[in-house]
Amino acid sequence: MTILDVRAVSRRFGGLQALSNVTFSVSQGEIVGVIGPNGAGKTTLFSTLMGLIRPDSGSVMLEGKPLAGLKPHKVAALGMTKTFQNVALFAESSVLDNVLTAGLLRHGVEAARGEALKCLDRVGLREVAHKLAGDLSFPERARVELARALCTAPRVLLLDEVMAALNHAEMAEIMRLMRSLRDDGVTLMVVEHHMRAIMNVCDRIIVLNFGRLLADGTPRQVASDPAVIEAYLGRSAEKIRQ
Repeated sequence: MTILDVRAVSRRFGGLQALSNVTFSVSQGEIVGVIGPNGAGKTTLFSTLMGLIRPDSGSVMLEGKPLAGLKPHKVAALGMTKTFQNVALFAESSVLDNVLTAGLLRHGVEAARGEALKCLDRVGLREVAHKLAGDLSFPERARVELARALCTAPRVLLLDEVMAALNHAEMAEIMRLMRSLRDDGVTLMVVEHHMRAIMNVCDRIIVLNFGRLLADGTPRQVASDPAVIEAYLGRSAEKIRQ
């Protein structure tokens, strides 16, 4: 069953065509990776899906509901939210309060506090719930950002480079969490530069290049696609396929 349907979405910034007639759909329960060279349009795509950027043309449907013109908080209320690559927490507030603010989308303060604690537990940070967010390491701040997104109770979760600056053990833990969320009914789209990680965790891969959809298939299909190899993967594709 299709949960997210994107049709012919385009967006231009001055002389730059950031997205050009991008069309794809995502089925409920999938983990879909989005890859491409720097400047390919990945973050613009996520921002367009969330209503942070309005497309010049095309449509985005979430569970059959059109998202055109909706503000990000309205999109979140319908069940889709995203993490941000540049994590911006309230540094002088506690980790718990940072996550609690997202829970207010659907709950009163006390219920949101309980949901926030559950989400912190899920990302392995419950023990630092009462620390100031400004005192955390970068990998911890990234996990707080993930907990905050989870606290909106998303049906579709867009993850923008959540594995940046993580070591191998931390990346493995995030991949386990992604699979766990999928098992709980959350659909995920993931922008990531760690190729081996994204090829291992994703059911499907979408490849963007200069704002256009270059390929859409299983990790094995994408890693073997000559156009993808030429545009992006290069010699690393052989290592990925092994």
